[in-house]
Amino acid sequence: MALRVREDYRTLTGPEKAAILMLSLGEEHAAKLFQHMDDEEIRELSQTMANLGTVSANLIERLFVEFAEQMSATGSVVGTHDSTERLLLKTMSKDKVDAIMEDIRGPSGRTMWDKLGNVNENVLANYLKNEYPQTVAVILSKIRPENASRVMTILPESFAMEVIMRMLRMEAVQKEVLDDVERTLRTEFMANLARTSRRDSHEMLAEIFNNLDRPTEHRFMAALEERNRDSAERIKSLMFTFEDLGKLDPGGVQGMLRAVDKGKLATALKGASETLRDLFFTNMSERAGKILREDMAAMGPVRLKDVDEAQMYMVQLAKDLAARGEIVISEGKGEDELIY
Repeated sequence: MALRVREDYRTLTGPEKAAILMLSLGEEHAAKLFQHMDDEEIRELSQTMANLGTVSANLIERLFVEFAEQMSATGSVVGTHDSTERLLLKTMSKDKVDAIMEDIRGPSGRTMWDKLGNVNENVLANYLKNEYPQTVAVILSKIRPENASRVMTILPESFAMEVIMRMLRMEAVQKEVLDDVERTLRTEFMANLARTSRRDSHEMLAEIFNNLDRPTEHRFMAALEERNRDSAERIKSLMFTFEDLGKLDPGGVQGMLRAVDKGKLATALKGASETLRDLFFTNMSERAGKILREDMAAMGPVRLKDVDEAQMYMVQLAKDLAARGEIVISEGKGEDELIY
C-alpha cells in the first residue's frame, strides 16, 4: 500500500500548520517555542504532531512562505509518536512528557474523566473491582451517569453496593484527592491501556465477518474451523446475523418496521425462515401485512446476492437502532439478560 503524502494546502487546519512548522524547525528551536506554551496548547499541538504522517516538501515550502518570506524547506517531515516524544523530552521532565503521551495514545478526550467515558466498560470495571470502594465511588461520581451505570452493572454486586453506600455519604471531594485519583488513573490504568490492544480481536473479526457476503463468510469460517475451532466458535457467538433478529421483542420489531426501507424488508424476508417472517407479520397491521405479502409475491424469483444485501442492511439497521437505545437486542440466554 502506497504511503499517503499530504499535498493539499487547503485541507490543512491551524494546528496542523503549527505542527508542520514545529517539526520542520528541528528539536532545538522547537523546544524553545514549547517553553512559551501552556499545558493545554502543548497537548493539542503534540496530538496533532503525532498523527501528522508525511508532508510533502512543496506543502512545507508554501507554509513557510506564509510565515515568513524567503523561507523554504527542501525535504519532507514525518510526525510520529516517537518523534513527538523525543521533541518534548528536550524541554520538559519525563513525567510531564509521559502524561502528555498517555493522552495522545490513550482513548480520546480532553480530561481524564472524558477519557474514562471512552474506555470499554468491561475493561474499566475489571480495573475498578480491585480498587478501594471509596476510590471507585469518587471515579463513578466524576464520569457520565450512563457510563457509570454500565460499569456498576458489571461490578460484583456486593462490591457495587459498597460503592453505592459511599456515594450516598460522599461530600465534596477535595481537589488534592481528585488530583491523586487522576494521577493514579493516568499512571496505572491509562498507561497500561495505551500499551495493550484496544479491542478484542474476536470482536473485530466478528464485525468484519458480519459484513462479508454469505459465500465468502462461509468459506472463511470453514477454513478457520479447520485451523482454530475455538476461535471460529467464539467469532460465531459474537456475530449478529439476520436470523438473530428473531430475538427481538415486539417493541424491537415495531421499532425496526418504523425505520426500515419497505422494499429492502420485502427482499430480506424472501430469504427468511417462516418463523422470522411470522415475527414481522404479527407485529404489523393487517393492511400493512397484506401489502408486504403482495409486494413479495410480485417480486418473483430474487437473486441470492440481493437477498444477502437486504438482510445485511437489516442487521446494520438493528445495530444502529440498538446503539441509539431505540430497540433492545436480547442475547437469548435468559429473559433478563440483554445487550444494549
